Amino acid sequence: MHPAIAQHRPGIAAICQRYGIRRLEVFGSAARATDFDPARSDADFLVEFAQGVEPGLHTIFGAKADLEALLGRGVDLVEPGAVRNPYVLDSINRHRESVYAA
Repeated sequence: MHPAIAQHRPGIAAICQRYGIRRLEVFGSAARATDFDPARSDADFLVEFAQGVEPGLHTIFGAKADLEALLGRGVDLVEPGAVRNPYVLDSINRHRESVYAA
């Protein structure tokens, strides 16, 4: 995980608790860190909500906006079940790393 993400773990945990996120995992360049550009790269996260939390627009976009403000970069939130392409899923699974778990 790139330090640009890791250094914000306490703030990320607070956001996850606020929006009922059960698990948040970083993937892509922010997880690999080798090809992450701190000036331009976004951060991609797999997000799982706690049981009973309805991931509606307010929840998803609120968490996204708060993470973007904290990290100072664009953020993509992807629910694991939304990834259908097996090649994309394989790539995500190779490099995903836990950032928060309730």
